[in-house]
Amino acid sequence: MPEGLNNIKLFYTDREVGERYGVSRLSVWRWVRDGRFPPPVKVGSRATRWRLADLEAFEAELGQNAA
Repeated sequence: MPEGLNNIKLFYTDREVGERYGVSRLSVWRWVRDGRFPPPVKVGSRATRWRLADLEAFEAELGQNAA
């Protein structure tokens, strides 16, 4: 693996997503329910995570809509 890439986090919990956007984890789930945020992926029988790529795409779309 190229140097530096081993420190990149590829999946985020609801708590980490909330911290990234400055909201509670309940707000994150509300956004998902309302169709305003990318849905998580299931990574286990009782675990869901958000892909970094999905979060970055969401942020890029927000940036385009703000312009």
